[in-house]
Parts: sequence; structure tokens; C-alpha cells
Amino acid sequence: MSAVFVAGEAAGRAVPVVAGVLGAGGVAVAALPSRVRMRAELRKRWRTWALAAPLFLGAFFLGTAGAFALAAALGVVAVGEYARMAALPRGEQAVLAAAAVALPALAWAAPDALDLRTAGVLLIAAAAVALLSGDTSTGFTRACRTVFGLLWIPVSLSGLVLLGDTAVAVGVAVAFGDVGAWCGGTALGRKGPLSRALSPLSPNKTWAGVVGGAAATAAALTAVDAFSPLLWAAVLVGCVAGDLLESMVKREAGVKDAGTWLPGFGGLLDRIDSLLVALLLTMVVTL
Repeated sequence: MSAVFVAGEAAGRAVPVVAGVLGAGGVAVAALPSRVRMRAELRKRWRTWALAAPLFLGAFFLGTAGAFALAAALGVVAVGEYARMAALPRGEQAVLAAAAVALPALAWAAPDALDLRTAGVLLIAAAAVALLSGDTSTGFTRACRTVFGLLWIPVSLSGLVLLGDTAVAVGVAVAFGDVGAWCGGTALGRKGPLSRALSPLSPNKTWAGVVGGAAATAAALTAVDAFSPLLWAAVLVGCVAGDLLESMVKREAGVKDAGTWLPGFGGLLDRIDSLLVALLLTMVVTL
């Protein structure tokens, strides 16, 4: 049985779990009194979740073609947002956009080709534009930022194709983890040892959020019949590190959000930052 066919089965198992949580969440946000400060924001986020969930799960019902299309579409949008924050010229933007399509395509058509040969091609591609332009002032910075973008976005998103059923579990668990982290930070992060910030990069992210995220990711993986300590650790670390990593990029870029078009979140990278690192770490521990 192919990994992608199993991924369709995994998506089928995830549908009632996600639908149940979305339904309960919809009732909860609809019942929020007007005095709740974040009521409008939470309702926007729920609507975005309600649209994104069927798109994500539905892609896996279409087999490898759906997983590839999902990875490529997310990648093209995400690298565009990243390139703007990193102030990359058009040449490097083109390299990132091409890789956002090419790497998931390789993962679909020739997964064995994703090895050191591909790593070498990516390194040369990342530096090629600056090398050919003879940029002596910012060429090294451009190349490094491009390499980082390649690893963070296209390489990570190729996991949506390579991981099969595990990709479905990771996506669901990351979504639950983000919500759990917010709930944990809100309920437990006001005072006491759990109120300490994880990093100056994001003072609103506390250890209470990690506790909430840990509980939610474990529950999600269990609900879709995919729990293992190693996978849970990869997803949890991905949730925490991914959020902080994007905060680092945004702080240096001097922006609040990666974009403005996604209601309740900002940009696509603001929504999938944790997923990217979680997919990358899951590939490390499972492939």
C-alpha cells in the first residue's frame, strides 16, 4: 500500500476530529460576550481555520498530486512573503519560487534524488545570482538568506509529499498545538514560573504556552492514531522553534506580520511557521 494512499486514509480519520473541534470552537467564539477584547479577532481566526482545514485535508484525498499541489502552493506564497521580509532581489526571489515547486515535484516523482546532489544544486543556486552580478557589498548576505529560505520553506514543505500519513498527523497536531499554546498562555501565563517568556524575540510566548501546546499536540496525535514519543517531541519542538524563528526574521525586518491578507493571522508564514519546522524535524526522526 502506497504512503499516499495511506495518507488519504489518515485524512479520513482526521476529518471527524477536526470537524468536531471546529464545531465546538465555532460555538465557543459565537457565544463570546461583546466585552471580550479579542472577540472579533478570534472570530476571524475561526473563519480562517474553517476554510484552511478542508483545503489541507482535502489535498491528501487527491493522492500525491494533491500533496504536491498543496506543498507547491504554500511554498510559492510563503517564499514571496519571506523574500519581502529578507529584502531579497528578484533573482533570489525567482530561485526560491522555483525551488518551492521543484522540490515537492522531486519528492513526488523522484524522492531518491533528494540527497546530497540536491543539496549541492541548492547551494550553488542560492549563490549564483549574487556571484554572477559581482555583488561585493551584500552578495554573501543575499546568498545566506536565500539558503536559509530554501531550507526553511521548500525543503520543509517537501515533507507534505514524503511523509504520507504522518504529514496529515503533523499538520493536525501543529494546528491543535498553536491553539493549545494560546489557551495555555492565556490561562496559566499571567503569573508564576510558567509566565516567564521563552525568548526576548517574542515576549508574549511563555512556558505556559509550551505546556498548553504539549498537551494539545499529544491529544491531537492520539486522536488521529499517530502518537509516538519521538513524533510528539518533533512536533512540539517544531511548534515552539518555528514560532520563535519567524519572530526573529520579522524583528530584523522590522515588521509585525509577514503579510496582511490572511484574516486573523497576517500572512501565510504567520500561520505555517510552526508547521515548517515540525515537518523538517519529523523528516529527521522518521525518514
